[in-house]
Amino acid sequence: MSETSRLEAVRAITWMSGAIVSFSAMAIAGREVSFDLDTFEIMTWRSLVGIFIVGSVLTLRRRWQDVSLKNLPLHGLRNLFHFTGQNLWFYAISVIPLAQVFALEFTAPLWVLVASPLVLGERLTKVRALSALIGFVGILIVTRPGSAPLSAGLICAALAAIGFAGTALLTRRLTRSETIFGILFWLTVMQATFGLICAGFDGDIALPSAATAPWLLLIGCAGLLAHFCLTTALSLAPATLVMPVDFTRLPLIAIIGVLFYGESLDVFVLIGAAVIFAGNYLNIWHETRA
Repeated sequence: MSETSRLEAVRAITWMSGAIVSFSAMAIAGREVSFDLDTFEIMTWRSLVGIFIVGSVLTLRRRWQDVSLKNLPLHGLRNLFHFTGQNLWFYAISVIPLAQVFALEFTAPLWVLVASPLVLGERLTKVRALSALIGFVGILIVTRPGSAPLSAGLICAALAAIGFAGTALLTRRLTRSETIFGILFWLTVMQATFGLICAGFDGDIALPSAATAPWLLLIGCAGLLAHFCLTTALSLAPATLVMPVDFTRLPLIAIIGVLFYGESLDVFVLIGAAVIFAGNYLNIWHETRA
């Protein structure tokens, strides 16, 4: 490896570390505010923070021309998937161990493999099918159906991964003609709208308190920062280097769960997550090699 490649690898790992910290911070903040706000209210305030941040960036960089109306229906469908998945994710982190949520979240790329032939017209190769099968085995290890009744939290975490997979597929469709600034703008605006409708359906939207406001600000900033760090890392180094670093999110959040929330360290969750990661990595390795 050349000196330039080494430097880019270090920079990619540094950016990926920022994504890991941001994702973990969002999970902790989401759990802290879940005692006072429901998931729709969390999404509303998070998205309003996001609108302010994205709007400020667009103004400072003079990029408002990147926001267009030409793909509005596709933006709407993408954000419906993301809004649904994120709400389920926020609910899951409030009722089941954080490590279980993160382990099941790692199945999102496998759902992308399964659905990409229908949405993107991509071919389902033997390696992709094997990767998805390995990931499914990992899901069974994490959830262990039959050993105990499936909880609502586990089901929501698994469904959240499907929501994130739909988001990823439609994002890939949008990036063929849209810029990242345009995608982020409609992400925040549409999800704030969805949040206001759902949170206000009963005529009662809770306002942030002095205790929850800092956590909501952290959720809004961490969510955008995590995706920015991840995208930057992938632009500097191949996925075969970046994604194994991302997997360290799981042991980190498991340790946080043990130290701060008294959660038990379930070895089956770690084993299942490792199997899910193996399925993901097999596909990444094969695609990169090809």
